[in-house]
Amino acid sequence: MSDALKHECGIALIRLLKPLDFYKKKYGTAFYGVNKMYLMMEKQHNRGQDGAGFASIKLDAVPGERYISRVRSVKAQPIQDIFAQINERINNELLAHPEYINDIGLQKRHIPYIGELLLGHVRYGTFGKNSEESVHPFLRQNNWMHRNLIVAGNFNMTNVKELFKNLVDLGQHPKEYTDTITIMEKIGHFLDDAVGKIYKSLKNEGYSKSDCSPLIAERLRVDKILKKAAKNWDGGYVMAGLLGHGDSFVLRDPAGIRPAYYYKDDEVVVVASERPVIQTVFDVAFEDVRELDPGHAIITKKSGEINITKILEPLERKACSFERIYFSRGSDSEIYRERKMLGKLIVPKVLEAIDNDIANSVFSYIPNTAETSFYGLVETVDDFLNKQKTEFILNGQRSLSAKNVTEILSQRTRVEKIAIKDVKLRTFITEDSSRDDLVAHVYDVTYGVIKPNDNLVIIDDSIVRGTTLKKSILKILDRLNPKKIVVVSSAPQIRYPDCYGIDMANLESLIAFKAALSLLKDSGQYDLVETVYNKCKTQISFKDKDVKNYVKEIYDPFTADEISDKISELLSSSSIKAEVKIIFQSIDNLHQACPKNLGDWYFTGNYPTNGGNRVVNKAFINFYEGNKERAY
Repeated sequence: MSDALKHECGIALIRLLKPLDFYKKKYGTAFYGVNKMYLMMEKQHNRGQDGAGFASIKLDAVPGERYISRVRSVKAQPIQDIFAQINERINNELLAHPEYINDIGLQKRHIPYIGELLLGHVRYGTFGKNSEESVHPFLRQNNWMHRNLIVAGNFNMTNVKELFKNLVDLGQHPKEYTDTITIMEKIGHFLDDAVGKIYKSLKNEGYSKSDCSPLIAERLRVDKILKKAAKNWDGGYVMAGLLGHGDSFVLRDPAGIRPAYYYKDDEVVVVASERPVIQTVFDVAFEDVRELDPGHAIITKKSGEINITKILEPLERKACSFERIYFSRGSDSEIYRERKMLGKLIVPKVLEAIDNDIANSVFSYIPNTAETSFYGLVETVDDFLNKQKTEFILNGQRSLSAKNVTEILSQRTRVEKIAIKDVKLRTFITEDSSRDDLVAHVYDVTYGVIKPNDNLVIIDDSIVRGTTLKKSILKILDRLNPKKIVVVSSAPQIRYPDCYGIDMANLESLIAFKAALSLLKDSGQYDLVETVYNKCKTQISFKDKDVKNYVKEIYDPFTADEISDKISELLSSSSIKAEVKIIFQSIDNLHQACPKNLGDWYFTGNYPTNGGNRVVNKAFINFYEGNKERAY
């Protein structure tokens, strides 16, 4: 993605099912869990680089001894920073107390971060907040072990206002108006209630106060707590939590919008946002890592009992297709195949754009995340070229000389590395005021490979705002003097904001939306903008289930190709000498390439939850009124 776009978050949960001395004997260290968590978080740093956090819980701690540890960071390299802090604390304890070195019991009792439950999180600050206080995991503390709650997630809720009001109606006074705090307090409310009821029941059964604690841990039903807490959640989420006494859970939203994968054996239970993370860190096969079903939770009791439980009735599966196109690492075997297929399926449009003139076309990609789709594109162009060769030879029959045949067979798809990102410069450009002046130098180009009569075909994984294309990429590609620049998006046109975890909160920054508005002006239909605004306004008081996405009407008068052509026009400045053509993947091809991840609301406006329609209408109202606030 050539445009800068905030990623989603990543979670990592590890539950060690054996005593710590087991890992010391088998793997040579009692810090096995901490080491694995470091690797899991590093393997997911692509999902968030604004902040990182880690929390751990020790099982069966003695009263008076610390059993919860947490560390968070918003430093430039937050994962490295938190584990540097962890290592420093551990090393200082071992230096001060040499007797701990060979005694696992003393290590567990006295050294922080060494525990059986570990939770990690990497994030991007989608609301512009990036203080340490806004970094997961969040901690809800209580003097009752069972009421301590640690929460981290990859999520965004569309109905925070309603959920916040519910807490206030319950008599609570949440310390912040954020979905993270709101969700944590919602779970915490029902956790408190469940613990209180179990305690009262045990007292009535004649147990002493001190005897109640282990029995509460046995009887506590995490699934019931989650069913009550999540009843009215609207959004995309994977929510992970640890309870102070040792239970843990990971819950996935009913539409499966956000991803979650797990692995379990007799030593560990592991959950992460991406499958290859678990495969690599624990050296297990693809088929050993399972996807957590939508609406389900994986719950591990303090006893080590593991259950996959349905918490919410699953909706139609709408797993985020952007995960497959861009966000998740392409090392997942399924995602790799899907990205190649995205490149393959768009080839007919590419060949049409260059009039099938492969001999006078150079193919490349930008940025690196588009490389896999590029492989699929080139393979399919090769197939087309080979078909041309075969037909030419067969049609030539005996009139072809050996030299002619050799010349035909020597034809190749021309593949070059055209654009190289200057990573250091990219990091330096942070302020919008200076960005325009510097962004044109983010990429270097390879000179001398483009001939004056060549087409230059560049594949990108997606085009969101088009800012970098217009202000940088097209200008620097034009320096190579191609006849035509064809920019290929392996994703369809992004027409609508996301409200489930990707930082695309408004409409007016989306180049497809700008193109539709421009076409409305060109065709004398701009009054439709006010009509849609009025329709959106009438729905403000509606319940979410009754709200419709009227923003679709902005795009209805035009074909996808008409919008693509207008995008080409808007992104091509008068200073560019080459003809510019921008083409996009079709929705049908997207679904064909990614058949298990049909979540496409940012392309189609078909939001998987009721709250999505309210968000898109609110985004349109904000656009019309010139309001810069977020729609959720």
